[in-house]
Amino acid sequence: MAERDGEMILLVEDEDFVRSVTKEVLEMEGYLVLEARDAQEGLEIFGKHGSEIDLLLTDVVMPGMNGRDLAAKLVGRNPLLKTIFMSGYTDNAIVRKGMVDERVRYLQKPYTLDGLNELVREVLDCPTATPLEVLTQTSMTTAGRVPLS
Repeated sequence: MAERDGEMILLVEDEDFVRSVTKEVLEMEGYLVLEARDAQEGLEIFGKHGSEIDLLLTDVVMPGMNGRDLAAKLVGRNPLLKTIFMSGYTDNAIVRKGMVDERVRYLQKPYTLDGLNELVREVLDCPTATPLEVLTQTSMTTAGRVPLS
């Protein structure tokens, strides 16, 4: 399948199997996927391709730097970067720990392949799906995620 209008995704996931399957599924949908095993590798890849990357898809809990801190750094470099966090922890547990604001898009593991594809497309198609303002303030006062559109 041809690339989806050149849309590039930076996938940061420390579990090899999850990263491999996720990359394969996204590539079958026509996305160009750059993969990183951890946040440090993600930073390096972003240093080379930052202006080309449309979406950061990152695990929240990883050794070393977590996904939220990685996203904050990358969005600081490119305010138009859209972000999806994913985690095997329950949605509420991640929010209570202050790792993810309710307004940032979140994908619960294990996820379905259709669920992954739908959320990626939804975020890429939405002009307001950037977490810049969310990552700079950590207010957890509202329940549920704010819709993307």
